[in-house]
Amino acid sequence: MTLAGGAEACPLALVLAQDVSSSVDEIEYILQRDGLAAALISEDVQGAILSGGGIALAVYEWSGRRQSRIVLDWTWLESPADIEAASVLISGARRSFSRFPTAMGYALGFGAGLMQRAPDCDRQVIDLSGDGITNDGFWPQLAYKHFPFDGITVNGLAVLGADPDVVDHFQFEVLHGPGAFLETAQGYEGYERAMTRKLYREIETRVVGSLLPQQGTDASQR
Repeated sequence: MTLAGGAEACPLALVLAQDVSSSVDEIEYILQRDGLAAALISEDVQGAILSGGGIALAVYEWSGRRQSRIVLDWTWLESPADIEAASVLISGARRSFSRFPTAMGYALGFGAGLMQRAPDCDRQVIDLSGDGITNDGFWPQLAYKHFPFDGITVNGLAVLGADPDVVDHFQFEVLHGPGAFLETAQGYEGYERAMTRKLYREIETRVVGSLLPQQGTDASQR
């Protein structure tokens, strides 16, 4: 965990979970990976991180039941250099898996375990991206019953185009906790824009109004 010298107070522990299931081809994977790296160093997201005093960030890739791998372990971001280093590490990552199905319940269980090692922060958020519905193992709602999700908000980024049921699946199965919301991307070509909007909204303590274009759906009742 790279948190030495971090701030006295941590406003947000944020976990980003990226889909590398078999429905994501190699071009789409690069668009997703590089889109996340670019979103992180965008002016809006950097501004949100720095104006709030920093965040703790972790990133992992997920697909099948036992195919989850950490790309970036817990790292404290409080300067442009910190953010740039995290972006470079993410953009240089090699895909961990490519032949496995979509096991969102297991992926969320892995995220809950990762959050157990997070620093003590005011908010805990898992950001799950995907382009399909669960087709292997238990579904997300069972993960919320059997893994430690108290105090954790789970937001979703649904990538449109591969599965017509992806939005409903995220809306009714994935979103969890106070203030949870869903963002959508128009295919992986729209991933960077969607992730930029989503990161900004997650890092800011207020709900974004007219500052950035909104395509997301609120589900704060979950």
